[in-house]
Amino acid sequence: MSDMDIGVGSGNPVKRQAVERAIRTEGSGVAADATVESVPVDSGVSEQPIGHPETVRGAENRASAVLDVGTYDLGVGIEGGVAGIDGVEGRFLIMWAVVDDGTRVGRGAGPSLRLPDRIAARIGAGEELGPVMDDVLDTTGVAKGGGAAGALTDGRVDRTDALATAVAGALGPFVSNLYE
Repeated sequence: MSDMDIGVGSGNPVKRQAVERAIRTEGSGVAADATVESVPVDSGVSEQPIGHPETVRGAENRASAVLDVGTYDLGVGIEGGVAGIDGVEGRFLIMWAVVDDGTRVGRGAGPSLRLPDRIAARIGAGEELGPVMDDVLDTTGVAKGGGAAGALTDGRVDRTDALATAVAGALGPFVSNLYE
């Protein structure tokens, strides 16, 4: 895959950086000279997606919308959400990425990180994770930096790394012949 134009369905610089990190990885199958642009589009889901289905749908909507508004070889959608996991106590921060070329669609998930109960309770009451984390950490813009992932792991996994893992998984059908 060379000379590619890739649109990332968000204006958040962390999401663009995550895509760049995933495609610039040695052996990623995507050209190192690929162009990656932020393309702010609507996710079509709630501000705080709850559950895997809504989170995946938001990523799918973003990837598809990128292809609708520009002439990109790949549209990438990334969405973070909060979900319970059957048989496991607590609520988790989840993240999904979708890569779409108009014909094929790849999906991949990042790590699932358990939310502290007091934060999960606020999400359960209808608040959005980013502002809750800003409040808990007494800062602003957590979502455009290390993110909740960085705070929850004391910097061991930052938001860019976590999202890049999801994007790398979603690139699978485009870079591995195992999907043929």
